Amino acid sequence: MAAPNEITPTQLLRLIGTPECPAIVDITIDPDFEADPFLIPGSFRHPHSDIEGLKARLAGRRCVVVCQKGIKLSQGLVAWLRGDGIEAEYLSGGMYGWRDAPGTLRVPAAAIPAPVGGATLWVTRHRPKIDRIACPWLIRRFVDPEARFLFVSPAEVQGVADRYGATPFDVEGAFWSHRGALCSFDTMCEEFGLRSEALERLAVVVRGADTDRHDLAPQAAGLLALSVGLSRQYRDDQQQLTAGMAMYDALYRWARDGFDEGHDWPAGSAR
Repeated sequence: MAAPNEITPTQLLRLIGTPECPAIVDITIDPDFEADPFLIPGSFRHPHSDIEGLKARLAGRRCVVVCQKGIKLSQGLVAWLRGDGIEAEYLSGGMYGWRDAPGTLRVPAAAIPAPVGGATLWVTRHRPKIDRIACPWLIRRFVDPEARFLFVSPAEVQGVADRYGATPFDVEGAFWSHRGALCSFDTMCEEFGLRSEALERLAVVVRGADTDRHDLAPQAAGLLALSVGLSRQYRDDQQQLTAGMAMYDALYRWARDGFDEGHDWPAGSAR
């Protein structure tokens, strides 16, 4: 049984990728991190000694604190934060426990673009449909919850990237884009090391909808219809992204927990 103020890798894994996921604070000291430069999805690094800076960054949000082994650094900081009224837990076993637990995901730190103004900054073509909503969802839920996205005219994507230090995605010739038969969502799952049954199931649906291959998954046609509908409903791309986040949250929960569930009428009738 978990100790008070403790969360297990299994419990945290169920929260990652959902809107309910707490802030995940990695306070592993630099030498230990350099020896194993991977992050729990959605986490950010922060020095354990900068408690006031962390409190300002959390702004009252619930958090999970992670150190190398889940002992003195994380337990001490959690006790301090809870004493100041912040709901905080430490990860049992720390990064070692996370690394060795079955089914956990680890993002290579080197794959994450350098932050611009405190968060990653991405740029793509305006009037998004599928990949350009799916990829921001993946990034905010599994890589950088504070990531910002710029939607500009296609001809200006590279120029905006150069002027503002943004990372272009889902544009021809960019690193973060289609590769052969795979779409940009597939590329991001691969480069960020996000390999799970749920994400692989979701990726097939996104790929089928984005590349007009509805034979890949029956849900692809539905995703296309919803995506086109959203693009017609919103003139503002940021508003469309906000609405799309909720849509992909639902698709992820389907892919993780409900993919084998059917529905029929009358209720309870045999198929």
